[in-house]
Amino acid sequence: MPRRRKKKTVRIILPSAAPLPLRLAGQYGEQLQVFSDASQKRHGGLAAVLFATPDSEAVVRSRTVPIIGSNELELQAALFALEQARDLFPGRPLALFSDNQDAVLRLNRSKTEGLAQDPELQLMLDQQELVETLANASIRWIKGHGSCRGNILADLHAAKAAS
Repeated sequence: MPRRRKKKTVRIILPSAAPLPLRLAGQYGEQLQVFSDASQKRHGGLAAVLFATPDSEAVVRSRTVPIIGSNELELQAALFALEQARDLFPGRPLALFSDNQDAVLRLNRSKTEGLAQDPELQLMLDQQELVETLANASIRWIKGHGSCRGNILADLHAAKAAS
């Protein structure tokens, strides 16, 4: 007797009304909220979604890049988001959210242990003049494909840039 396949369950995700879910909104309400994501299709795609205030419209920036490893692409997306925040909202305290734990850990480790422990990242930050921006940013992992509106927008625009 052939095995039955399980029915595919359709999961409906309702995005939060604000860029962040309520459980996080209070912690980061005063900061510029920046979401980064990367995608790989025919090309690599980077996206940065910035919210000046929780009630403001999203400022979206994206870029198409050559395909590289997934974690490196996600790190590039985070650096791209920091660059956009620095250029569009100079001097503003910011919170950067990424759904890639490796990129978040690497950036946070560089902040706490110093850039000397990661010469490759230090070179990238120096070339893009992002050392000060990183030093003044909160970096936080946020669950991918969840109900976070900012992350959903970053996913969408990264996929468009990668097409």
